[in-house]
Order: sequence, then C-alpha cells, then structure tokens
Amino acid sequence: MSVRKISIVKNTEKPVQNYRLISQVLFAVVSIWIGIEFYQFIAFVSSNGILGSAYRPAGVEAYLPISSLMSFLYFLFTGLIHPVHPAGFFLFIGFLAVSLIAGKSFCSWVCPIGFMSEYVGAFGQHIMKKKIVLPKFLDYPLRSLKYLLLGFFSLSIFAMSAAELKVFLDGDYNIIADVKLFDFFFHMSQFTVIVLTLLFIASIFIRNFWCRYLCPYGALFGILSLASIFRIKRNANTCIDCSLCDKSCPSHIKIMKSGTVISDECTSCMNCVDSCPVENTLEFKPMFSNIKMNKKNLIWLLIIVYSTILAGGYVSGHWKSSVPVEKYHDIYENRENIGHQ
Repeated sequence: MSVRKISIVKNTEKPVQNYRLISQVLFAVVSIWIGIEFYQFIAFVSSNGILGSAYRPAGVEAYLPISSLMSFLYFLFTGLIHPVHPAGFFLFIGFLAVSLIAGKSFCSWVCPIGFMSEYVGAFGQHIMKKKIVLPKFLDYPLRSLKYLLLGFFSLSIFAMSAAELKVFLDGDYNIIADVKLFDFFFHMSQFTVIVLTLLFIASIFIRNFWCRYLCPYGALFGILSLASIFRIKRNANTCIDCSLCDKSCPSHIKIMKSGTVISDECTSCMNCVDSCPVENTLEFKPMFSNIKMNKKNLIWLLIIVYSTILAGGYVSGHWKSSVPVEKYHDIYENRENIGHQ
C-alpha cells in the first residue's frame, strides 16, 4: 500500500493577535471617549447649560441598535434618512457591510463588549487551567436565545408601516433613547446590578457567554456572515490533522475537517490561522477565489470600510442629529415618564 507523502513547510508567518488587540483597544478607547463626551452633554442638559458641554457626540448612536434598525427600514420604505439619529443609520450600514465582507469580524475586532467578554473569559480560563465547553444539549438551545431575541425585535419592527416608523422615530422616546440608555448604566436598579453580575460571573466560566448566547447584534452579524466574501479556507493537501486549529477556536468550530469555514459563530479572529503549524494551510480568502489576503490587513479593511461609510454620512450632511439642545432640555426632566408609544 502506497502512503501519500507531503512536504511540510513550517508556517513562519507571525501571529495577528497583537494587531487584533490593537484594533480592539483602538475602538474601546474611541467608545470611552464618546462616553466621556456624552457624559458632558448630559451634564449640560441636566444643569440647564450651567455645567458640561452642549456638544452631543453622534457616535453614541452606535449603541441604539433598535433605533438604527428602524431608521434602516424607514430608509428602505421611503429613501429618506431619518434626521433624529442619522449617525446610527450609517453606523448600522457599516456594521452590515463589514459582516458581508469579512464575516462576523465586528465581534472580535471592534466590539468593546466582545473585547471585555473575551478577556474576562481568558482570565477565568487562566484561573481554572482549562476551557469549559458546554455539552451540545445545552449549547444549542442557549445559542438559539440570541436568534429568538433578534426575531422578536425584527418581527415587531418589520410589521410596522413607514408611517408608523416615522411616528416612533419622531417621538420623544426615540429622541431621548440615548439619555435613557445612559441612565440605565449610571443609575442602575438592584435588578440590573444582579443581572450584570450574573453575566460577568457566567463570562468567567464560559468564554464570550453574552456574545455566544444572548447578543441579538451578534445573531444578525452571524446570519449575514454566512454570505460573507472573505472566509477562512483549509488546504486539505497540506493539512497534517494536528487539530491545533480546533483547540484554539474560541467558538468551538470544527475547522480541521472543513474545506471552507462556514459558521455563524466564526468571528474571523484568526486564532486558528495563527495556530496552524503548516504554511499555506489555513488562509483568509474570498469565497470563490484562491487569492490570499494577508491576515494583518483585516484591521485596515475594517477601518477603510467604516471610515468610507461614516464619511459618506458626514459629507452628505446626515451625521449630526437634527434635534436641538433645547428639545433635550424640554423633555429631560420628564424622561422617566416617556415610554414606547
């Protein structure tokens, strides 16, 4: 019996995790800076202009996914960009575009929550000296929760007409949604503290607990990633079946037996590519091409896509909210009584 012999060439390409860490830190710093600016804006509004700053950072709208989804649907119906949270619309477009180009990379290269969850999980793994993986009979039902949440929000929103969307988007609740989000985290109820504490503890034992099981945004990006242009591909002719890729994958994807990684849980973190000991065996390539993209360039791809789309919003005059500061003053004191219409 003849045995197939292959010439093994050691993979000397440097890992990309330091570049990913730079990307995560960069976007986390931007998020913190936006938070500081928004805190100053809240101080200005709450003090009737005595403290803080009248400048409201448009980037805070990245944390209003429901409003952004409604603005997106409103645009599909009317061709108009709603003026209350226009930056949220362009940020949402950017997130969708990246998911269609480079898979669920937003979650592992950009998202501050994913960044925090990842390192909390890494800390837990370091303490326990092992990786905890839930059995399939628990993992699959729990993973479905984020899709159920996404389905609930999507069905509620897509059932609305253009007129109904406009009523909501024009309403005080949507206008003050960013302030109410601020209140949620800075004036937490006992119930909120308990829930966040439980999520933190769960993330110590199960890496990326929130992202894997509960994040509706991650569910949306996961669905879109199934149609993404770039994917991780495996060359079966050079693969030595060492299973290092499977062991390194934080999403527990079975990469070693795949030709092309097609999974709604793949975040393009490149851990598997970095761990592969054989050159040109795991690579980041377009779906229907063998043209390899240097994995280091993913960070530049993300920055270019986001910058181009956000610049389009800024240059077109659809970036800053049309809501005057005086309107915030008028509804701020009554914000506790403002609910869904």
